[in-house]
Amino acid sequence: MTTGHNFWDAGVWSLMIELTILLVGMLTANMLRRLIKPLRQSLIPSSVLGGFLILIANIAYEKITGTTLFSKVTMETLTYHGLGLGFVAMALRSNKREKNKKSNTAVFDAGVTTVSSYLLQGILGLAITIGFFFLLGSWPASGLLLPMGYGQGPGQAYNWGHVYETATAYAPFKFGGSFGLTVAAMGFVSAGLGGVFYLQRMKKKGQIDKLLLNADEMEDLTAESITEKGEIPLSESLDKLTVQIGLVVFTYMAAYGVMYLLSLGLDYLGGFFTSTVKPLVWGFNFLIGTVMAILVRNVLKGLTNRGRRQYLNNFMLARISGVMFDLMVVASIAAIDLSAFSHREFVIPLSVICIVGAVATYIQLDIICKRIYPEYPAEAFLSLYGMLTGTASTGVILLREIDPLFKTPAASNLVYQQLWAIVFGFPMLLLLGFAPIGLTADPATTNLTNTWITLAALTVLFIVMNVILFRRDIFKKKKTE
Repeated sequence: MTTGHNFWDAGVWSLMIELTILLVGMLTANMLRRLIKPLRQSLIPSSVLGGFLILIANIAYEKITGTTLFSKVTMETLTYHGLGLGFVAMALRSNKREKNKKSNTAVFDAGVTTVSSYLLQGILGLAITIGFFFLLGSWPASGLLLPMGYGQGPGQAYNWGHVYETATAYAPFKFGGSFGLTVAAMGFVSAGLGGVFYLQRMKKKGQIDKLLLNADEMEDLTAESITEKGEIPLSESLDKLTVQIGLVVFTYMAAYGVMYLLSLGLDYLGGFFTSTVKPLVWGFNFLIGTVMAILVRNVLKGLTNRGRRQYLNNFMLARISGVMFDLMVVASIAAIDLSAFSHREFVIPLSVICIVGAVATYIQLDIICKRIYPEYPAEAFLSLYGMLTGTASTGVILLREIDPLFKTPAASNLVYQQLWAIVFGFPMLLLLGFAPIGLTADPATTNLTNTWITLAALTVLFIVMNVILFRRDIFKKKKTE
């Protein structure tokens, strides 16, 4: 009896080889960061550096052999699913924090600040690429990938870049996936450079005596922080980590089931719904996964309250989300298609929006944090700037340089603001699918009406978010008048 394949066949080992490349790239990057002081001082995460190392190695390998080290499809798939699985693992964690009016207000303001930065990045990015559409024939809606790459990270940047590259409701954006991934990669670089610049400014002003510059983590781990009373044991007939991974994957696949059923309904409706709404559904895999995770968490919490054992473990779920996000970041950078950089209508808008996005986000957050968080403006800035140019973990990396033990609320604000960011940011996400409608392959016949409407809508939303954010100053002025 033959199985149709042998254990030495390339197909049996291809996925393991590609995962090994990613993991070895990250381990090598981590070693280099520890050995090379300037690299360590750059504050660029090991996963980001590892992605660039793999990208360079793949170029050299392709020049020598004519083949690639890995499949681009595999890297893109890992980026897409890494985002969804990471969000599910985060959402399954139980939220335990001291709630009072002051902390609730700080978290709310952090969520509004996050959306305000998304909107600023979207306005600037879209305005720039509309301008380059008239100058170079660039894809006019590509600037909307700036808040996806900077504000949301590589997973969402690839999701929407891929949607723009493959959707049929408008002229597709050639190299859309690579555009989004490159924006995200430049976001991590901007986070490191901007963070170091801010820290050096603080040092010159005498606000900090010594930079930790990525010192070893100062974690005070106790048994209670790893496992709680009433949880399932670490190892019985089924290992505790296996249970966590099983619940994460089950929840994510439940989200897949929801998206699949929604797609069937949209296919039945046809037309606009198939070409426009369907890509949005699959681009929101992280959001639907988050909703399903909240449902699963509440069901399990209800069972625990009825005397059942507690299955979820926050410590292990945090580690799972960390692994997923690290894989997402390194795979996303490795998946960048460098052939796109031979086109000036790709490179010039990309370069301009990345530079403008970094500078504008820096200035905006510097102003906001001094006004909204006067008790800890530096900690608030570093955490939010790191997140809004990279990911939440990048924000934590920058924050640790001046607040290694998380004595200020900046870290918790970063974690708990997500719900408010989703609520206030959802209208903007809807506009992502609306803006490109009317674009055609011929610039002469392209209709920019929807793109202009999107730019106007983002501007209005930006004004509304800032009124909410600076409500205390606005209403105080009115009262004094």
